[in-house]
Amino acid sequence: MIDGRKRSDIRPGQTVDIVLKADQRTGKRTRGVVKEILTNSPTHPHGIKVRLEDGQVGRVQEILD
Repeated sequence: MIDGRKRSDIRPGQTVDIVLKADQRTGKRTRGVVKEILTNSPTHPHGIKVRLEDGQVGRVQEILD
């Protein structure tokens, strides 16, 4: 299991679990495929922010492939 705190671990086309902004309190995860990476810094304590291919934006909690 790779968590989503390092930008270098994440690539477009990967399947990931993210937490949407609206779900941050509950921690509910949404699964999808990375379209683009939105965080510029090399690491982020809450997870790197990405946009999925369906347009949803959230922070990566786990990289699945």
